[in-house]
Amino acid sequence: MPYLPTADHDELRAVVRELADERVAPRAAEIDEKGEFPWDLKELLAQQDLLGTCFEERHGGTSLDTIAQCILVEELARADATTSLLPIVQKLGALPILLAGSDEQKDRYLPRLASGEWLIAFALTEAAAGSDVAANRMRATADGDHYLLNGSKRFITHGSVANVLTVFALTDQKAGGRKGMSAFIVETDTPGFAAPRVEHKMGIRGSPTAELTFDDVRIPAANLIGDEGDGFKIAMETLDRSRLSIAAQAVGIAQGALDASVSYAAERQQFGQRVSEFQGIQWMLADMASHTEAARQLTYAAAARVDALAPDLPYWTSSAKLVAGDTAMKVTTDAVQVLGGYGYITEYPVERMMRDAKITQLYEGTQQIQRLIVARQLLERAGVAKGG
Repeated sequence: MPYLPTADHDELRAVVRELADERVAPRAAEIDEKGEFPWDLKELLAQQDLLGTCFEERHGGTSLDTIAQCILVEELARADATTSLLPIVQKLGALPILLAGSDEQKDRYLPRLASGEWLIAFALTEAAAGSDVAANRMRATADGDHYLLNGSKRFITHGSVANVLTVFALTDQKAGGRKGMSAFIVETDTPGFAAPRVEHKMGIRGSPTAELTFDDVRIPAANLIGDEGDGFKIAMETLDRSRLSIAAQAVGIAQGALDASVSYAAERQQFGQRVSEFQGIQWMLADMASHTEAARQLTYAAAARVDALAPDLPYWTSSAKLVAGDTAMKVTTDAVQVLGGYGYITEYPVERMMRDAKITQLYEGTQQIQRLIVARQLLERAGVAKGG
């Protein structure tokens, strides 16, 4: 199953890197400092058709393969993790529709998402239901040819700026989250919807992470994705694919920190020589580079399996996120060490990269959840029953 980038992938990387270096990187520190959503960069990516990479051409997208989509995220994250979330969340929010939506739903919503006219968010997490998705308690009650949604969501990336949401709620409370959860499309201008709170975060500070409330939000039954009770399955199939974008983001953050470290070490003078001439620093840089490349190659290998519809997809995407997230945290921490005191101040980007890296170990499934997924896949391969 080949996964090495092609000439087309290399061309895409060069184009996005130039765009990121010239337009994104100069904005990164300000986005972080002000904690403001980068509407200008959202428009830039939309104009360059970089928000529609996961959509088919018939819906106005560019239908890039998953390796190409990873390269896009990686190169944006190398400059600014917040900006890389624009294509990440656009895909995450749309995946339930792509995977299980009707043709009418796809025709109605995907063109606006592919063009960047509309932003979408994925509303799954609740205050008491993070890793334990089945513990969700938000309700969706049938009311004629509509549903009434009541409850709240927490930690929803882009929830306060999205035009439309994919929302998960219980249509059968007795059956619980695994069998009684359903998925819906909710337009955010629907009466009863609000985003009353945006979190103040350690990193990715320009990306709003919002609390959402639903008070008798009335939506057409036609906005049900799939059938009632399909919500848990749709959510898991979405995350099996979308967490790969977080792996790519982590690789990009690590690469940005590595590049900054090499540049600094080559210029900084200590004890009469360049810092890069010290063997201890050289070994640090070698480890940073090797681990980043290993995470990149695992991410691309997993991406090829997404496109091949591999039956063991969760094993690959969880492995990629696990390795890449831990790599990003280690590499950015080492980058701060390479820069010494300068690494700890905002004049240089590595302290921001270190703060941004931490979220890759948390969202779309913590590292502990990824380990559980990988272990279960290994046991299933070995023919060991779950819980055995």
